[in-house]
Amino acid sequence: MTTSVLPAPRRPERATADASATAWALAARGGDPDAAEHFVRALHGDVLRYVAFLSGDPQAADDLAQDTFVRALDSLPRFEGRSSARTWLLSIARRAVADSFRRAAVRPRLADAHDWQSAMERAQPCGLPGFDDGVALLDLLETLSDERREAFLLTQVVGLPYDEAAGFIGCPVGTVRSRVARARAALDRLLLQAETQAAEAA
Repeated sequence: MTTSVLPAPRRPERATADASATAWALAARGGDPDAAEHFVRALHGDVLRYVAFLSGDPQAADDLAQDTFVRALDSLPRFEGRSSARTWLLSIARRAVADSFRRAAVRPRLADAHDWQSAMERAQPCGLPGFDDGVALLDLLETLSDERREAFLLTQVVGLPYDEAAGFIGCPVGTVRSRVARARAALDRLLLQAETQAAEAA
């Protein structure tokens, strides 16, 4: 039987974690190196998940996350805490991913596509716990429209509250709720189909 790879609902302590991360970002802006380290550690996992899902390339996630934090630390003097540090950082991450797509579009391909794909498949760490679920979720998310995928990622994977995700995306809260509900329904339907096909194959 196929297990669900949908993320767990957002934890209630998220608001406290957001407040702490924002406080560390503001302290780091003032020149506190320990606060900068706490800021990075507090949000590194969220950024890593977000860029991996947004880019569709888990292999590039570490580089994209590092690029995001380099940009963020360079921009800290301009961070005023009007939004949470998490929201601010995710907007930087989204730009980092978009820039990586632009660079990839103009970069000449140095290897044959088939050989490149085979090499990437051989490099995948398939034995790691949760790897197969992560790949399954990436595949499922690729079937969603861009708008639904982003709303789902921000609220269900990264854990932003709906109102904060709405501000981040630039649309009403009701639109975010609708997109997430439709994304979850589509993903549930695809999971059920996969379970049915696996049962029939067995």
